[in-house]
Amino acid sequence: MSVVQRHRPQDTHQQNIATPTFPLSSNDYVNPYKDGPSALDKAAHLFFFTEIARGLWIVMENFFREPYTIRYPYEKGPISPRFRGEHALRRYPTGEERCIACKLCEAICPAQAITIESEAREDGSRRTTKYGKRLLSQFFELAITCNHPPIDIDMTKCIYCGFCQEACPVDAIVETANQEYATETREELLYNKEKLLANGDRAEVEIAANIYAVPLADHVYR
Repeated sequence: MSVVQRHRPQDTHQQNIATPTFPLSSNDYVNPYKDGPSALDKAAHLFFFTEIARGLWIVMENFFREPYTIRYPYEKGPISPRFRGEHALRRYPTGEERCIACKLCEAICPAQAITIESEAREDGSRRTTKYGKRLLSQFFELAITCNHPPIDIDMTKCIYCGFCQEACPVDAIVETANQEYATETREELLYNKEKLLANGDRAEVEIAANIYAVPLADHVYR
């Protein structure tokens, strides 16, 4: 009875590999520098500083190009009308405050930071007496020391989502394009209603241009 031997693939593969003989002949030797630059070319590049000249050429080529950066803060780039920066309260052209104390901004604020206090006017409508964001620690501070003025808005707590501006039905609370209001102390970032109205009076022209000049279909909120 004959026995059929099965050849494994690895055995066949090993049979196809030729066993090298030593010492190697000149045909078997592979020179790794055969296709590279010759010694004469390397010496020429080293003697004439071609690599340094190539780098200097790139530098001089970009030296006469128009710069891609600006010298901030002496030069300032354009700011998109969709930018959300420092907050402000607006007025009507008659000087009357736009805020009607509907408290929609207080309800929609995801940080639960806005607090509005209102009172009735002589004609029966409501007006805002305090508008802003108040810290819990400030209530204890007012209870202990009564000589500290109440703080209406804490700019350090805002997340600049723009929901308050989106929810306002009369465009009273807005976020201006001002991004340079850094302070040295934290207390300077605690705004009151008068501060917000002053911001609105100062930037009313820019605010109106961003709201009404931009097409309604392309406006950030409308």
